[in-house]
Amino acid sequence: MGSHTKRTEDPAEVRAVMDGVRRLVRLLRVSARASERLVGISGAQLFVLQQLAEGGPCSINDLAARTLTHQSSVSVVVTKLIEQGLASRGASAEDGRRVEVSLTPAGRAVVREAPPMAQARLITGLRALDPATREGLARGLAAWVSELGLEGDEAPLFFEDEPRARGKRTRGSSDEEA
Repeated sequence: MGSHTKRTEDPAEVRAVMDGVRRLVRLLRVSARASERLVGISGAQLFVLQQLAEGGPCSINDLAARTLTHQSSVSVVVTKLIEQGLASRGASAEDGRRVEVSLTPAGRAVVREAPPMAQARLITGLRALDPATREGLARGLAAWVSELGLEGDEAPLFFEDEPRARGKRTRGSSDEEA
C-alpha cells in the first residue's frame, strides 16, 4: 500500500471526490442493470456490441482501442458474445490473414433493443474536458490508485469480472435500482 504519512486534508474536498466517485459508480451500475434487465447481457457485453455496431468488424486489438480497455479484457467479453451467438470471429474481407470480430444478426437485434451504455457517456464527457483538466484527472487517479496499491491490477470492463448473484438475467426480470 501507499505511504501512511499524515497529510493535511480538507474534509469537504475528500467528500466532494467521494461523492463524484459514488455518482459515477451509480451511473455505471444502473446502466449495467438496465442492460441485463432489458436485453439479458452484461453492460460490458452490450458496450462491446455497441462498439461493433458503430465501427463495424475489427480485430480484438482494434476493439480494445475502441473500448479503451486492455485487449485481454475485451477478448474475454468477445468469447462470451460468440458463445451466445451475438458476435462471430472470422477472416477479414479485406485481408484473409486478419481475424476480425463482427456482429451476428442476433447481435444487431440486441443492439437495436438496448439502452445506451454509460461507458460511452463517460468517454464522451472525458473527451470534452479541456486537456489540462483531463491530464490533472489522470494524474490524480493514478496517484490514488497507487496509494491504494492497485496499480498492477488489470482494469477489466466495468462489472464484467464480477459474478452475477442471481444467474443469467432475462428480459423482464427485475432488480432494484438502488
